[in-house]
Amino acid sequence: MIRNSKQYGRGVIAAFALVLGLTLLPTKPLAKSEGNPGVIPPNGKAYGSTYGGWGAKWWQWVFSIPAPVNPNLDPTGANCGQGQSGPVWFLAGTFGDSPTRTCAVPTGKALFFPVLNIAFGAGVFDCEPTVPGVPCNVDTLRAAAAAAMDNPLLLEVSIDGAPLQNLSAYRAQSPVFSLTFPDDAVFGLPTGTFTPQVADGYWVLLAPLSKGAHIIHSKGIANNGFVAEVTTNLIIGHQE
Repeated sequence: MIRNSKQYGRGVIAAFALVLGLTLLPTKPLAKSEGNPGVIPPNGKAYGSTYGGWGAKWWQWVFSIPAPVNPNLDPTGANCGQGQSGPVWFLAGTFGDSPTRTCAVPTGKALFFPVLNIAFGAGVFDCEPTVPGVPCNVDTLRAAAAAAMDNPLLLEVSIDGAPLQNLSAYRAQSPVFSLTFPDDAVFGLPTGTFTPQVADGYWVLLAPLSKGAHIIHSKGIANNGFVAEVTTNLIIGHQE
């Protein structure tokens, strides 16, 4: 959701919810897993990045894809493979609707997705150049993002009916990053590269799942009452 004076303020918010069967554990746990087998702990590096670093990459992925095929706007999951590469696949969130998606994923891919998250910055109507005359100040952007993510009303992810525990421990702030918008970007965002941006939110990084079907349901409610709920049917074993 693009937040403006008629909605949440400025910036962008996305929430993600799925139901998933986890069967594989990370081979070398990074830290305490908060009692969630198969979920890579949040306070370390995995696949070359921290949770906050993956959060920045997730936003870059979402906004790099034109609106007609953008996974975050896709109600069915048909576009979930857009822009995917490397050992980690991103799973789309939602800008406020409640889609049910089916997504085919190759075996051996870790999965990274937001439970509830937000981005503030130069490209998403918080400061110059998308808000002329308002200089970008990283500390101000971080404070605004943190305030939006403080005290969520609900963080909920179930795995085949079994809830994940202590999702508030999976909060991470991103490093400063840039966003590059293509032609026909989501919400009519201007084509080009914009910096700085920062993100804050609650994320989950899953170790690769076993081949087969997995179903997930999840729900997040921000402190302003914004609700996002998504059901995703995963088919692990799709060939690239």
